[in-house]
Amino acid sequence: MSEKNTPEELIKRYLDGNCTPEEKALVESWHLLDFKNSDENPSMQEINAAHEQMRHTIMAHAQHKTRSLWPRRIAAAASILLILSAGGYFLFKNKATVPPQTASIPKTDIPPGNQSAILQLSNGQQISLNQVKAGTIATQGSTNITKTANNSIVYNNDNNNENTGTATIAYNTITTKRGNYYPLTLSDGTVAILDAGSSIRYPVVFTGSERKVEITGQVYFEVTHNSKMPFRVSVKGQTIEDLGTHFNINAYDDEPNIKTTLIEGSIRINNEKTLIPGQQAVITNGNIRVKKADIEQAIAWKNGLFNFEGMPLADAMRQISRWYDVDVEYPEGTPRTVFHGEMHRNVNALQVLEVLKFFKVNFEIVQGFDGKKILVKP
Repeated sequence: MSEKNTPEELIKRYLDGNCTPEEKALVESWHLLDFKNSDENPSMQEINAAHEQMRHTIMAHAQHKTRSLWPRRIAAAASILLILSAGGYFLFKNKATVPPQTASIPKTDIPPGNQSAILQLSNGQQISLNQVKAGTIATQGSTNITKTANNSIVYNNDNNNENTGTATIAYNTITTKRGNYYPLTLSDGTVAILDAGSSIRYPVVFTGSERKVEITGQVYFEVTHNSKMPFRVSVKGQTIEDLGTHFNINAYDDEPNIKTTLIEGSIRINNEKTLIPGQQAVITNGNIRVKKADIEQAIAWKNGLFNFEGMPLADAMRQISRWYDVDVEYPEGTPRTVFHGEMHRNVNALQVLEVLKFFKVNFEIVQGFDGKKILVKP
């Protein structure tokens, strides 16, 4: 790295307003809003201190994952230094919500996903949920379907006829396309959040001896416990039973296995394995393996983040493909690269790819006849 492009010089030029447009975009793509919005900038002494601390952190990271407890401004400077001087490891310390971008998107860029889904009623009618106003959008029997002001769906059953077993069961389905996500609250109060390219089929009101839903893709659940009516999730022939819990299921067709991660409570897998918080069940060809979970990584998507800690390039690119609704191709084969770190998902694709280039991988967004593609090359 030339002296002109050392971390110290880049930060100094940014603070002095002397960055090139490319350098400014690169720095701001790291979400270091402490520099942009703070009235008090970090001094060069603080930056140098952060640089020295980075050397120790990089060495420590080779042995185990650590969490920094530095002051915010030191951590912000450290984020740049870690990226530029470590030649690969990126870590975003500022996790404050970043406002969605409103600037025009270049033809070679791709905007992030958004909160949108299609609701299919029991009669087959389809409703685009981001195109209807807040309020009651449909009624199914005694159940009102309401869109809230924050663009989520809530089912309210006025007659509270759960567990009667007498009513004809009506099913609804919510589907998110690639590039979308969506939250909903079922009639029993259970919250389900769908990631991109996912679906959930569920009864409008739960009756009988169980509450059963079917999913595809990735869905996070916060289940309202009812011991008299167990909550069960069916996915690819597997059944996950709630015993009062928060859990995440990743069952995309393009993933090699089904991963169920338990955050709180307890769940039972296929009536065989019972998980405790912090465990993950990995199902491959019907075989269940239980291991310690990386909870932060498993539910990063729900929290608006990409968490690529220790993740092979191909795994990370599948997430990027789904979130940006773009195909990924490897003209020269798939690089054997492992990423580390995390960043926000509400940025344009180019910003994500620019950061990942520090892992010595090249990316290009191209426009084809059938849409945009990301080309990945060594």
